[in-house]
Amino acid sequence: MSDEQTGSESRDQYTPPQEAETLGGPERSTTEKDPHDWVTGGEPATGAQKSYLDTLARQAGEEISADLTKAEASEHIERLQEETGRGNGSGNSGA
Repeated sequence: MSDEQTGSESRDQYTPPQEAETLGGPERSTTEKDPHDWVTGGEPATGAQKSYLDTLARQAGEEISADLTKAEASEHIERLQEETGRGNGSGNSGA
């Protein structure tokens, strides 16, 4: 087999590498999509969401039902982060 044949076979089988998924980096928001449009938005809230919501609700002096979907939990978290000043925004710290 000649070098020319080997090179041709390699080109026919070449698959370009896929871009690796990354986290962080330049401002890249994953929350721009409405939580109700999420594929899993109707599933029950995760343990992590419930735990964080519990912390935020206590700090805000609110009670929130634990029977939430992922989308509902996300919306409450965003709202309470702003109210308590714990989010990325400036929010009201209550002082």
